[in-house]
Amino acid sequence: MAVTLLLWASAFVAIRHLGRDVPPGALSLGRLLVASVALGVLVFRRPRTWPARRDWPLLLLCGVGWFGIYNLALNEAERRIDAGTSALIVQIGPIIVALLATVFLGEKMTRWLLIGMAVGFAGVVVIARGFSSGDSGDMVGVWLAVLAAVTYAVGVLAQKPLLGRLPGPEVTWLACVIGAVVCLPWSGELVSVVRDRDPSTLWWIAYLGIFPTAIAFSTWAYVLARSDAGTLTLTTFLVPFIATLIAWALLSEVPPPLTFVGGALCIAGVLLTRRKPRVAATAED
Repeated sequence: MAVTLLLWASAFVAIRHLGRDVPPGALSLGRLLVASVALGVLVFRRPRTWPARRDWPLLLLCGVGWFGIYNLALNEAERRIDAGTSALIVQIGPIIVALLATVFLGEKMTRWLLIGMAVGFAGVVVIARGFSSGDSGDMVGVWLAVLAAVTYAVGVLAQKPLLGRLPGPEVTWLACVIGAVVCLPWSGELVSVVRDRDPSTLWWIAYLGIFPTAIAFSTWAYVLARSDAGTLTLTTFLVPFIATLIAWALLSEVPPPLTFVGGALCIAGVLLTRRKPRVAATAED
């Protein structure tokens, strides 16, 4: 999980760096194509377990949402807001996981769950306010990051039952290939990037495909298959802080003060959603 957190945090910074020169669609497609090749080598080197017919709706949901739409939305968001803020907003995903779990998985909607959601979404409002208070504010970027958070949550909920029936490498590779297909309309942009950009830009795209995608999503799937999804997603709240430190060191970016206040509210909100109702003492107690 430590590998996953570090590589995912570095992805926010790399996307922000490449966003100045590489269009969002081309960046998404290039990253997913590299990851698909890298994961394909892993999958086809050993005996494979392919999904049954009942698995494909969840695979499509995960691939289209988390690998396709998520990447497109996040890449465009990071052209408008800084890496640390993007990472912070995406971390409302665990709140959305809790909400969708009550609808689709029959989990109980507790008072603490409702309070936590309210606090978490208040954090997003504070972050949005921080970036709309000056000339550098961009509400479109903020809400694109919110869309990324929603597709992240949907992806986690779709991926968890799949990992109970299929090996992690197969699930990750198929979802990655599906995401690449979603991004094929931007293949012309990618060809232009490969033809016109310098080698360092291509190396950064390769880095995103191999490390934060192929490796990090594989390590994530390994842990998710052996852990509770709700508890595991809480650990991703370390990502914004790691991303902010990396962006500060490499890109000289420090989010506005309100971003940290909003981020703290997001974290507090998710922690509140996980608080258990007090159990009444028994007569023997």
